[in-house]
Amino acid sequence: MHASTVRTLLIRGMLAGLIAGLFAFAVAYVGGEPSVDGSIAVEEAQAAQEAAHAGHGGGAGEEAEEEEVVSRSAQSTFGLATGVLVYGVALGGVAALAFSFALGRIGRFSPRATAALTAAAAFTTVYLVPFLKYPATPPAVGNPDTIGKRTTLFFLMILLSVLLGVGAVILGRRLAPRLGNWNASLVAGFGFVAVTALAFAVLPANDDAVKAGFPAKLLWEFRLASLGVQAVLWVVFAMVFGFLAQKALAARTSDAETPARTEVPAAG
Repeated sequence: MHASTVRTLLIRGMLAGLIAGLFAFAVAYVGGEPSVDGSIAVEEAQAAQEAAHAGHGGGAGEEAEEEEVVSRSAQSTFGLATGVLVYGVALGGVAALAFSFALGRIGRFSPRATAALTAAAAFTTVYLVPFLKYPATPPAVGNPDTIGKRTTLFFLMILLSVLLGVGAVILGRRLAPRLGNWNASLVAGFGFVAVTALAFAVLPANDDAVKAGFPAKLLWEFRLASLGVQAVLWVVFAMVFGFLAQKALAARTSDAETPARTEVPAAG
């Protein structure tokens, strides 16, 4: 694929990621922020109770009176929007590059179908698989002493999942001439699931990611909202980028064919 075409797809991928980020922000704000507020309220109540039992009842009041560096309202609006939009643009650019590599190499799919497959693969490997092993947790509910370890394990799971996904694609392509596309895809998919299950069993669990006594309902509301944000982000990206990529590639094809058509000599 020509460098200018890849650059065009990259820009359109980032634009699609920005649009998808807007939708994801709406879901995060409406569906996720209430559970975040609830978890913060639970944490503050537990801290006040622990301080009261320790005989430092005034400590909680002094802590509450401290001026926040960034207000909660700013975090849940401007801060959340900035984070989600930057995340969407970045992932949109990376997904567009992956699309540029995959187009024509994973089968005779149209640009829209390839965009949908790329988004589905990215959602599965970058988020869904790591989420199944290390589910998202609201802020301030885990052991602060192990946050570094938990973050490392989560990103290790993302890296492992992506590598296994790439390996499954390579395996499927190599088996396709002998088994056919469908059977090769089944074998590669089964291999991905089997090795991922082995990784789940080997990697340590985050036993201290959630404090004992944290409301289960609130925890699952946050996790479902987190899953919904990612699903909306990738579905919208697939739809928008698929349309933009199809249009861009159709225009490139039309421009490439125009000189050949104009060179046909006139009759007579």
